[in-house]
Amino acid sequence: MISADAIFFDVDGTLVDARKDIVNAVNYALRRLGLKKRPFELVVSYIGTGVKDLMEKSLGADKSEFAEEGVKIFSDYYMKHPTDEARLYPHVRETLDHFKTKRKFILTNRYARFADATLKGLGIRHYFEEIIGGDDESCLKPSACILNNLLPGLKIDKTRCIIVGDMGIDILTGKNSGIATCWVSYGLSKREEVEAIKPDYMIDDIAQLKGIITEGRNHG
Repeated sequence: MISADAIFFDVDGTLVDARKDIVNAVNYALRRLGLKKRPFELVVSYIGTGVKDLMEKSLGADKSEFAEEGVKIFSDYYMKHPTDEARLYPHVRETLDHFKTKRKFILTNRYARFADATLKGLGIRHYFEEIIGGDDESCLKPSACILNNLLPGLKIDKTRCIIVGDMGIDILTGKNSGIATCWVSYGLSKREEVEAIKPDYMIDDIAQLKGIITEGRNHG
């Protein structure tokens, strides 16, 4: 087990299955732009690298001139429908309850307001001290700049925190930043892709965090 004062959680594929709501918003934007909708699994494969990238990939290279308008339409629609079909993964709430003495943060490439709306809609926003979103396109996961800029102001020692996520970019963010990493297998990435990156921990159920992170608030 490790001693950690702070836990950084990804959202999509880690805490929340929001695939249907995201795909619905993408296809709504495409329809509004007079374009054909994209298959569910194709759009899902684009999730994780920020809203702008999601929309650009969904549009396709030959329609890149619609990207800015597409992001706006997507954003307006998603903010009205953040939890139409979204759900928490099993044992998320009880795990967050278990770590009530820990400082908990969201670290996502979603826009912060999207994550805020989704977490509020699912009743778990109050567990998190802050949402660090992908609003700055120049500083997204897996860049180390996010945590390098953030941790000193939060007075968090990087040797006493861990990032939990379902994608390779989450694990790379931790490795690039020098913090412990935990991959959850039930999300959006394939095991073989992430195994190659060598996360510190790999779990199949978020409740297994209880066996990795020591209880209680750590000082020192």
